[in-house]
Amino acid sequence: MLRYRFTDTDLGDIRFGVSPLCEMGLSLRTLREPARYPLQLPWLLRTQEARASLDLEVLLALVDERLWTPDFLNPRPDSPLTVIDDELQTLAAMSPSLFVAQIEAVHGALPAPFGQTPRRALARTVAALSAYWNATFAPWWPRMRSILQADIVHRGRRIAESGLAAMLGEIAENVSFADNVLTVRPTDPRDRSIDVAGRGFTLVPTMFSRRVSSAVDDDEPPLLLYAARGRGALWETEKPATVEAVAALLGETRAALLVALESPASSTELGVRFDVTTSAVNQHLRALHAGGLVTATRYGRSVLYLRSELGQALLAR
Repeated sequence: MLRYRFTDTDLGDIRFGVSPLCEMGLSLRTLREPARYPLQLPWLLRTQEARASLDLEVLLALVDERLWTPDFLNPRPDSPLTVIDDELQTLAAMSPSLFVAQIEAVHGALPAPFGQTPRRALARTVAALSAYWNATFAPWWPRMRSILQADIVHRGRRIAESGLAAMLGEIAENVSFADNVLTVRPTDPRDRSIDVAGRGFTLVPTMFSRRVSSAVDDDEPPLLLYAARGRGALWETEKPATVEAVAALLGETRAALLVALESPASSTELGVRFDVTTSAVNQHLRALHAGGLVTATRYGRSVLYLRSELGQALLAR
């Protein structure tokens, strides 16, 4: 059982973030136990050839038999716009002794691939992760990031509609929130109670989780990694859903986009989902936006679209 205890001030300091390094670290569990992560099997198949040239000895040694990973692979992101180069640079500047200590905290002993000097082991790990990113994440990251950011927008809407407590209780089936205590059952055999104590608390949606995860070391900045909504749709091409009368009015493509925009999405994400070019999606979204049927909100470098009240009313008729 894991409990995070909040003060009223701590609750006002809850933030969301996206961490590319977290995604890579969690994805290593998929490499080790692919059968436990069926939603990401298409990603494994698409990247199989690219992984052949990677330093898999080091990458797989970062995960133990419980599928735990060292805390340096789960850094607390500063924002939903964290960049992988910045995270790898921070990792490279990490104390080599702390690097080794965090690996030992997971494995109980130092695995053979890290048996060289701590500084060399750290440098080899950073190089392996950098190559792993370029080969298996960089081509797909815009799509992944769109799904993660759409999840954050959804959580923000839930806070506005039902309050913070309701949103926190919906993060995962084994998470509950009451009396300023966030309870996670179970994450690991230890019974842990952690005071947030003004350190801030970050919620991090991920593509490679089935349940929630937290830091191994209680002294690390408090954060909770949870499975993002829509992560299973990463590789799916949707069959456009339409409402016949609306399709006759708007055309099938625009009607399908209007139906899909029940949840916020970017033009890049919609292009992947419907197997059309981003430029074509943008053209349709501009027309829907001009007609007041969708709203547009800039979110970092992306623009997220959402069905408006007028669009909802049109579908309801």
